[in-house]
Amino acid sequence: MNVLFIGGGNMAAAIIGGLVAKGWPPSALHAVDVLPDALSRLERQFGIGTSADATAAAINAECIVLAVKPQQMREVAAALAPALSGQLIISIAAGIRSGDLARWLGPRAHIVRAMPNTPALVAAGITGLYAMPGVSSAQRARAESILAAVGATFWVEQESGLDAVTAVSGSGPAYVFYFIEALEQAARELGLPPEIARQSALATFAGAVKLAAASDDDPATLRSRVTSKGGTTERAISVLDAAAVKAAFVRAVRAAANRAAEMGGDLGKD
Repeated sequence: MNVLFIGGGNMAAAIIGGLVAKGWPPSALHAVDVLPDALSRLERQFGIGTSADATAAAINAECIVLAVKPQQMREVAAALAPALSGQLIISIAAGIRSGDLARWLGPRAHIVRAMPNTPALVAAGITGLYAMPGVSSAQRARAESILAAVGATFWVEQESGLDAVTAVSGSGPAYVFYFIEALEQAARELGLPPEIARQSALATFAGAVKLAAASDDDPATLRSRVTSKGGTTERAISVLDAAAVKAAFVRAVRAAANRAAEMGGDLGKD
């Protein structure tokens, strides 16, 4: 399958790199970008073909991955529409609803929306996928195989589910970095050298995630095992509970989901 990437930024590079690492021939991959430096980097790193003309490149592609900024999508879609003849279209642009994309691209596009996250840059991402009606099972499998090159994948059956995906896993790395930042700051304030503070914070998060992934127990059970009555962890958790940290965190994720829905409406306006 020949795959065309429109947009040569970090996420496109991550997916291209993941595909090449999984054995896809570079000759089957092509990228288009308005920035010559981005194209030169992709050529050097992965040996793929590049060009500046999306319309010409789209004609020979079986699948087109739209990896441009959401604000650029309408213009890109308008230019691309005349070259379409039934290709699978995968959009990784946040907030652009499939109905609006279909309106801009026309009836000859088979559209899948994907919401990857930044750990895809180290092949540790997770991507939520949604397929419009009319996308065949074979096309769904192709879309999944492309995003699986950078991590785990799952499907949502209602497009509104992608707003939740955006808030949870799309924005999620920022929440994790926020808590790593806080733990590192606490370590420094308690007198640990900066390099040890950072190492401790990173190893603690990485180890806890690995333990949770390997366990059949839920996070609350795992937490309770660390929280001895009258001990240090119980004292720390009591401070977090008194400040309603968990409730605030849930509200924050809900706010992100609401913003994702708002963006979809704003970006789709005529």
